[in-house]
Amino acid sequence: MQDDPYSQLRPFAVWEHAFTAPELDAIVALGDRLRLEKATITYQPGEDTDDPTRITRTAWLGRDAQTSWIYERMERIARTLNNHIYRFDLTGFSDLFQYTVYRAEEGGHFDWHIDQIPQPALRKLSFSLQLSDPSDYEGCDLEIHAGTRIDKVSRARGAVVAFPAYVIHRVTPIRAGTRKALVCWAAGPHFR
Repeated sequence: MQDDPYSQLRPFAVWEHAFTAPELDAIVALGDRLRLEKATITYQPGEDTDDPTRITRTAWLGRDAQTSWIYERMERIARTLNNHIYRFDLTGFSDLFQYTVYRAEEGGHFDWHIDQIPQPALRKLSFSLQLSDPSDYEGCDLEIHAGTRIDKVSRARGAVVAFPAYVIHRVTPIRAGTRKALVCWAAGPHFR
């Protein structure tokens, strides 16, 4: 990765091939064993709302002996991208990793939103690991809105997309198939 003096001005960064196909298969197998629940949205601390803005299934992937390698890899990726691009003051991940499944038969999508929510640890960077092959689904693009542009980010299996948690983004409606992703957030003290 090259140091680019203007890279911090980009709304997102992509780390292609962050995980191998067998590693991605292992993550999907772990995620598929979890109990998926209908996703909610948090507008106030302790108040999760069922909102049509977001239609997806999620489960929290805890850190244990089976998953520590995933956390360690994502920590390394987060640290590297932050050191080279954003240079935010980070203390670690704010939550467990979220296994997310968008299904066409449910009309899966997540409309425009930001990832900063009321909680003690301020989310500063968002990360999305693409688990599905792009041929497994239609639609369901992660789009980032910055300035006057809307960018579609990489759909490549194994790519990690990183962006500041205050950047508005969405997942467009899925038209066919199923898309799976692993999402996490790096947190730190309030900006100053």
